[in-house]
Amino acid sequence: MMSRRLAVALIFALAIGLASGAARPPGAAGGMAAIQTTDLQKWLTYLSSDELEGRGNFSEGLGIAADYLAEQLREIGVRPAGDDGTYFEHVKVLSIKSTPHSTVTVEVNGQTRTFKDGEGIEFPKNVGGKRSFTVDQVELVGYGLNAPSIKHNDYAGKVLRGKAVVWLGPNGPKGTDPQQARRILSGRNRYATDTAQAVAVLGPEIPRPAPSAGRAPAGPPPGMMPQAGPGGERPDFVTVQRLDSPIPPAVTVKVDGGDAFWEFLFSGAQVKYAQLKDIAARQEALPGFALKGVRLTFNLDADYQVIRTQYTHNVVGVIDGSDPQLKDTYVAFGAHYDHVGYAEGEVVQTPDGPRRQGAVGRVKDGALDDRIWNGADDDGSGSVALVGVAKAFMAGPRPRRSLLFVWFAGEERGLWGSRYHADFGPTSKIVAQLNADMIGRNRDDRPEEANTVYIIGSDRISTELHTINVDANASLARPLKLDYEFNDPADPENLYFRSDHYSYASKGIPIVFFTTGLHPDYHANTDSVEKIQFDKLTRITQLIYETGRRVADLDHAPVRDNKGPRAGKGSGGKIGTELPEPLLPRP
Repeated sequence: MMSRRLAVALIFALAIGLASGAARPPGAAGGMAAIQTTDLQKWLTYLSSDELEGRGNFSEGLGIAADYLAEQLREIGVRPAGDDGTYFEHVKVLSIKSTPHSTVTVEVNGQTRTFKDGEGIEFPKNVGGKRSFTVDQVELVGYGLNAPSIKHNDYAGKVLRGKAVVWLGPNGPKGTDPQQARRILSGRNRYATDTAQAVAVLGPEIPRPAPSAGRAPAGPPPGMMPQAGPGGERPDFVTVQRLDSPIPPAVTVKVDGGDAFWEFLFSGAQVKYAQLKDIAARQEALPGFALKGVRLTFNLDADYQVIRTQYTHNVVGVIDGSDPQLKDTYVAFGAHYDHVGYAEGEVVQTPDGPRRQGAVGRVKDGALDDRIWNGADDDGSGSVALVGVAKAFMAGPRPRRSLLFVWFAGEERGLWGSRYHADFGPTSKIVAQLNADMIGRNRDDRPEEANTVYIIGSDRISTELHTINVDANASLARPLKLDYEFNDPADPENLYFRSDHYSYASKGIPIVFFTTGLHPDYHANTDSVEKIQFDKLTRITQLIYETGRRVADLDHAPVRDNKGPRAGKGSGGKIGTELPEPLLPRP
């Protein structure tokens, strides 16, 4: 049989040959002018074609996609920056079985009790490297929620850096949407540690919603489930990151058996647990106060056993900067080129009608015969935008800093490629990261969104980066509407944590996340190329280019003032005191 590499090479030769008559000579259009709609359409038509079989992780289709992206970079002239002089960065995906030994020792006014993992409390399966530390500043922050949409902010006026943060209320306060409560409340851990800079969090178990009558509880599609090891064991978690890295402990206090922990923790408090529990059950306003005389000692300890190792690849290229002093630092551009693949099962009759077995996402009405999830917008759109940005930089003047381009594998499975690169790549030299994920459609297919791009995270770590992005947009011949609704920390979609920029933001690197939002074809088998708004995709690609160019030509790295999310729904432009009070920086 013909090898995959040879087959792909023949496809490339044919494609290049067909396009040669329309090819522009090198240097014919420089800089932003090199970003052409026809290029984006050609690249995306191929990346989202059935030939690539939905670009599922560990599939031949994803390998062909990686080869295709590498070929574009080679043709453009971008330098390979993967392993061994190639464009491919080897990503090792480890399935881990975890044996927990972690404990938390609670001291209240000189009295101590030690609680073990599994005895009324639960630590995550991945607690990071073994370590022990004590915190003598512990604070109750009500429900632990910053939710401007319901005018609720438990963090207002509080300085929590270096403290252990405690919250109660498994269902949240009044006004929390029951249909979205789990997603909103499960984001509290990350908000406390990432935004408020707490060193540990402790909160109640969140109840799972009851399944609808006659239906099993919702869960990930079969292709997204962690795969058992060769011995048949299911992993406790899958990771590409270092197992010895420190991770802030997030202790879950269980519904069954957890009251003893809470009662002892609050035994010396001004308000006892029984009263707080009653308030939380009624979803009324919980108080916030320091737990005086309380010390917590976390002993983080787990034995990890690798039960399965799999390999995938990022695609990586570099354009070298022009400044001898600054070229050793990078502006990074990222997008994920994987999607969810295809259904291996057939259409069968069920009591609820015909169903596609083995579906890896949603099957839209009228599309039952389509077994491939093409992922044109998610994230074929971001992937081709990065190729367009790289081509523009190669065609125009070189900026002072170097430019790092990474197409990530495994985003759909847990940000694998970006987490790996953020752990093992040149992270200390990256001054900003610009991420594009789903930038080719209108949110919910609304025509009034034709000029809108959603900006997430630009203000959280660097106000200066936010301002650069605003100014870059204003400089365009056709500026876009920058919408910050998804930057709201209480937005139910939690998009700030759900794409590859977060792997860099969690390391303290300023980011801008560009997206046009979700739509009816998100993770459906109908996310296809004919639905892409290519004029809009071209303009967003130009905005990414111009933002990156301005950062790359700065004589300093964007200042990291770490003021957190301030731009939100209804705000626009540069950050100022006109923003709604709940989104103002904390004192």
